[in-house]
Amino acid sequence: MFKVQLAITARDGNARTGVAATHRGSYETPCFMPVGTRGAIKYLSARDYAELGARIVLGNTYHLMLRPGADIVERFGGLGAFAAWDGLTLTDSGGFQVFSLDPKVDDDGVTFKSTYDGSYHRFTPEIAVETQQKLGADIQMVLDVCTSLPAEPHIVRLALERTSQWAQRAKAAHTRTDQSLFGIVQGGTDAAMRGESARRTADIGFDGYAIGGLSVGETRAEMVESIAACIGDLPDDQPRYLMGVGDPASLVEAVALGVDQFDCVMQTRLGRHGTAMTSVGKVHIKNAKYADSDDPLDPACSCWVCASHSRGYLRHLTQVGEPTAARLVSIHNVAWTINLMASMRSAIADGTFQALRRSVLEVWG
Repeated sequence: MFKVQLAITARDGNARTGVAATHRGSYETPCFMPVGTRGAIKYLSARDYAELGARIVLGNTYHLMLRPGADIVERFGGLGAFAAWDGLTLTDSGGFQVFSLDPKVDDDGVTFKSTYDGSYHRFTPEIAVETQQKLGADIQMVLDVCTSLPAEPHIVRLALERTSQWAQRAKAAHTRTDQSLFGIVQGGTDAAMRGESARRTADIGFDGYAIGGLSVGETRAEMVESIAACIGDLPDDQPRYLMGVGDPASLVEAVALGVDQFDCVMQTRLGRHGTAMTSVGKVHIKNAKYADSDDPLDPACSCWVCASHSRGYLRHLTQVGEPTAARLVSIHNVAWTINLMASMRSAIADGTFQALRRSVLEVWG
């Protein structure tokens, strides 16, 4: 197993920037990781990922194990080779998707129904590890138990206990020396349980650490408090990953607390519905007021979509149902978010992060 080592190059308060080294390459932090659920980011290709400056792309274990199957991905040489992506890859455990399907959960694992054909499948911490080893991502996640929020304390406690026990089993089952394994912190919005989960996960010893079970119904203030309650108990020299969070206000707040990496489907979900993320907030390109606008989606954005296309043209594409509109707005949103993270890295290095944080919150908070 390769311990992902984070070399911190600058700090501004608790915010930090640096370079995380994996067995196959490195990535700058803080960073945003676009989500390619079924082996591709919606409407994008591996060539797009590289041009946009992505360094890590996620795949979803739940979906890939069902279609096309982990064995097939393995025969192609792993997820990166399968998608012709030379950058780094991370696979989540499938725990969130299993959670959202309301499966039967017991101490040993989960039984869930396929969204594709209705067949039933068994998933345990060991099966999650074995499946992800076949998928071959550079980083894999342990299987955890995620609860929706708000939740009764006894439900949060049970999820914490199972997550901790499953983490130990996952570590014991993991054998690929060229693949890193990240543990996951749970605990809902209970500060004491968050801290306990972080300490127990760190005691097991992983290559990096994720903060899971947030952005599932709690307020942003509750999310920030939950991160603050546990992040100090995670190793300082390894990556801290906030799972499933990608709105700009939450990104900048989490970085301020010391989080290093993020993933979210928000960017492409908004793009598919004609909503662009910009320096002045969301731009709903379907609005009639943009019909004759020759402005780009965001005059402050350097992506090629903004350099090439007007709001008027993009609105036209959405009005006639042209799929190219979803692709172009999605590309912009991913690029815009990656550039936001680059701005955070620069601001931390310059000692101006708090000013950047305030400016982001003024628009997105």
